[in-house]
Amino acid sequence: MDSKGLWVLVVVGCAVAMLPVASVGAVADAGATGAMVQEDEEPVEREELDEADEVHIDVSLTENGSATFGVDYRYFLENENNTEAEWDELTNDIEADPEAFAAAEMDDWDEIRADGQNATDREMNLSNATISIDESTAPRHIGHVQFTFEWSSFAHVELTEITAGDALPGFTLVDGTTLQITGPEDYAVHDHEPTADNTEPNAVYWDGAGTEFNDDQPRVVFIENGDSGAEVTEPDEGPPTTWLAVAAALGLLATGAMIGWWLRHGRSDGPDPGGDVTASPSPPEGSSNNAAGPPPELLSNEERVLRLLEERGGRIKQQEVVAELDWTEAKTSQVVGSLREGDEIEVFRIGRENVLSLPEEDEE
Repeated sequence: MDSKGLWVLVVVGCAVAMLPVASVGAVADAGATGAMVQEDEEPVEREELDEADEVHIDVSLTENGSATFGVDYRYFLENENNTEAEWDELTNDIEADPEAFAAAEMDDWDEIRADGQNATDREMNLSNATISIDESTAPRHIGHVQFTFEWSSFAHVELTEITAGDALPGFTLVDGTTLQITGPEDYAVHDHEPTADNTEPNAVYWDGAGTEFNDDQPRVVFIENGDSGAEVTEPDEGPPTTWLAVAAALGLLATGAMIGWWLRHGRSDGPDPGGDVTASPSPPEGSSNNAAGPPPELLSNEERVLRLLEERGGRIKQQEVVAELDWTEAKTSQVVGSLREGDEIEVFRIGRENVLSLPEEDEE
């Protein structure tokens, strides 16, 4: 073993690439169990104890891309590997100097953070490390050493889409280890790789017993639900069909306006009919109803969004773009992001929804 900065990670008797269980595994004497110590540091004297039987890693994302990591090292007590007496020795060691255990864990994970920062070019930091001890008795007697910390910029955020996993290049799971990544509240799993052992509406779970990650894995994409109707509908406002009636009425008005514009500008064989239709707003040049404009299939995705914005008077909710163009939320988010980066549109939020708008022109 190269003694310069190399850490040996031992989980359930197996080496775990990049899985930093060593410092809690270091409850055993370094020479007897292979627990890691750095070349220039003296090992901490601790009573010998077999490695954890299981390691469960739970990653909880926030909307800004940061994450809270919870690492649960589990010791099955009263079996042939671990006894209550050995568990008591471990807990006494941790209680005597919890900061040392937390600092050792933080050093291990900081190596993974450095690799993730190099792979993603995102500035990342670890903070708020804590370590605690607990026991559970049902359905079996288990000792828990729980390590938690915060990881900033862990995931990539693009408007209402969060992609996680790229900060764990080369991450490996073995038998006895699990990984769960949970999205923020009001976000749902849109896509994930590889196939998960279990999925929830906003969480993906892999078990090392049957999961292997490739170079670009794990990967999970979360999309904001965008369903805020329950918050804006009051109990005494009547049934939801009221909104449908309003939408239908607005659609009829828009249709009338389009017909009036065509009668005034699209016909060359008759006079301007005048009358009330002249008061209707004419659609902007380049809209899908303009006879001179190209059909939608000849437009780029960005041009289709811009045309839809013009048809709606320069402002539209992102969810309406999804419905109008029959796109996925992920595709819509990508196209909107491209337009926003090119300063062709502006994006702001009303409640929990994104609203797109054309940039305001300077008044003369």
